[in-house]
Amino acid sequence: METRDSNLKFLKAKNKVEKLKRFYIHSVVYIVINCVITMVKLMTNLNNDETFREALFDFSIIISWLVWGIALALHGFLVFILPLIIGEDWEEQKIEQYMNEELQND
Repeated sequence: METRDSNLKFLKAKNKVEKLKRFYIHSVVYIVINCVITMVKLMTNLNNDETFREALFDFSIIISWLVWGIALALHGFLVFILPLIIGEDWEEQKIEQYMNEELQND
């Protein structure tokens, strides 16, 4: 029984670390890709005789940061906030509930 509990705790911890890792990777990719998009768009706009301010505040640059930023914020919510709201072990509770229902139906 003790081994089962320690295995379960290990799997839960591993799952949390994987979720954090995916969020951190998503954050780094967000920053790198949006910086590249911004630089390319900025250079293109400057070559089209726009001022630096006009080039920087281009609608497509802002939308790129904003839309992907909303997606990243949602990802962060799912990783950090949602477990606090619904509880850390809600998945296990639901699995146990459905398994008990199946056992009662048999």
